Amino acid sequence: MSFDGIFTHAMANELNATLSGGRVAKIQQPYENEVVITIRAGRKNHPLLLSANPQYARVQITHIPFTNPDVPATFTMTLRKYFNAATLTAVHQVQNDRVLHFEFSTRDELGDELGLRLIIEMMGRHSNIFLVSERTGKIIDLIRHVSADQNRYRPLMPGAPYVEPPKQDKTDPFHDPDRRYHALEREVTPALSRAALLQQHYQGLAKDSATELALRLNQGDAGWDGFFAALATPVPTITAQGKKAVFTAIPYVSLTGEQSQYPTLSTMLDAYYEQKAEHDRVLQQGGNLIHVIKNVLDKDRKKQRKLQRTLEETEKADDYRIRGEVLTTYLSQVERGMTSIELPNFYDDNRPIKITLSNQLTPSRNAQKYFAKYTKLRNAVAHVHQQMQENQEEIDYLEGIMAQIDVASPKDLADIRLELQQQGYLRKQKTNKKGAKRQKVAKPDQFYASDGTKIWVGKNNLQNDQLTLHTAKKTDIWLHVKDIPGSHVIIDSHQPSEKTLLEAAKLAAYFSKARDSANVPVDWIEVKKIRKPNGAKPGFVVYEGQKTVAVTPDVELVDKLRNPPTK
Repeated sequence: MSFDGIFTHAMANELNATLSGGRVAKIQQPYENEVVITIRAGRKNHPLLLSANPQYARVQITHIPFTNPDVPATFTMTLRKYFNAATLTAVHQVQNDRVLHFEFSTRDELGDELGLRLIIEMMGRHSNIFLVSERTGKIIDLIRHVSADQNRYRPLMPGAPYVEPPKQDKTDPFHDPDRRYHALEREVTPALSRAALLQQHYQGLAKDSATELALRLNQGDAGWDGFFAALATPVPTITAQGKKAVFTAIPYVSLTGEQSQYPTLSTMLDAYYEQKAEHDRVLQQGGNLIHVIKNVLDKDRKKQRKLQRTLEETEKADDYRIRGEVLTTYLSQVERGMTSIELPNFYDDNRPIKITLSNQLTPSRNAQKYFAKYTKLRNAVAHVHQQMQENQEEIDYLEGIMAQIDVASPKDLADIRLELQQQGYLRKQKTNKKGAKRQKVAKPDQFYASDGTKIWVGKNNLQNDQLTLHTAKKTDIWLHVKDIPGSHVIIDSHQPSEKTLLEAAKLAAYFSKARDSANVPVDWIEVKKIRKPNGAKPGFVVYEGQKTVAVTPDVELVDKLRNPPTK
């Protein structure tokens, strides 16, 4: 299910029940189009996520950790100014549209009551979040400013009156006393299904919701009423359909596949979006890094192919030498102006060999030309092999960086950017501050084995070096996927149990280029046997005497190991 009007209706009910009457405790904007407002209600802090992300626009209570920027955005500062000690009084949906209004009550500088409305419109690339004054109806600020040239229907700038999005001439399915769907039955044709008609005439129905309603209408009014009655007490469900997963507020009988159910809509969305949205943020924020690496990789791969062709050419070196010697032996038979000649090849039982000549050169110069080609190719062999090795090492290194970006969280990108600057792939950022602090490497991710043993996972090369060479004890156990780019994993124990060892190996396999493979070989060894060669690139180490175990990555286990085991 997409976050359509049906799901928005159910989410509004959940947020009203959980947050109404709560006070704003904290406001953060970890990402460009997303705000987290922590609301204290029922003696608990509830981080409310409002996302205007073009792909993942949604509203929910979230417990996915995030990293705040060093400097707050302008929209964040505006919200903090107006929402100081504000109380959330209500959450309501605009008809069955993907628009939610959060009503807040606070006081202005004079102590007078001030009504504020935070509006989120979840409409794909047109998604936006507005802070509006209830008194004047004007926009105080919004997360995405849009000029009049880009949107002529309504002004989307601070100070402009808030105008609702264009309305469609459709019926709110939650308020349909005339039961319009009865009349739609006469319009059903092979080319226009019942689900398509429902989408045309009812507001806020995504394709999967329309398909579900169309199927339930086989039971008549009872099916229709039953669907909307069930939404009053949601049973949040994710239905797995191969590699695709679908989330719904209630189990949909029209969907087939393995179903997982969750206690709230918000916890379900955390499970659904944690990896998906996080990876999208990494791709968005790390776009320039990926662009630089891909360009260098393309250049290196072309160079490798060119070197390979040169190497294949060197195999002809002896052929040039033989032709030169044959020419020199029978030089008296060669006349200037010839373009080719056949002569006995005394290296091959005097079988004739055809030799191409330049009619602009003397016979002697033609022979010298073949010897020169032979000498050049013979001398090139060692040089080409060395170049190919160095070029392949750079390809392997950059492919490793790409693999790290693939498993990175947004906080890891700063380390990867710093490493690329240190290695000369990116320009170092200029700073005007004297004595500016050196950028610290982010801490590795911490996990807990089933028996409570701590396991550390480096998410990039700088973290890997810091973890393995400086943080880990010499008696700790070190793990890494065999011969594949991936994370350094440290078990904080010199004698881990077999189960802990397997769990750490699965973490190493998951945080590697082989995360989608099965039976991934993982090396493990004591940290004291790890060494880093002089001049080696970040993250590169060597070791001997390791043991290897084969495991299959398990995303559910990874999520489970993020938290300490409950006693």
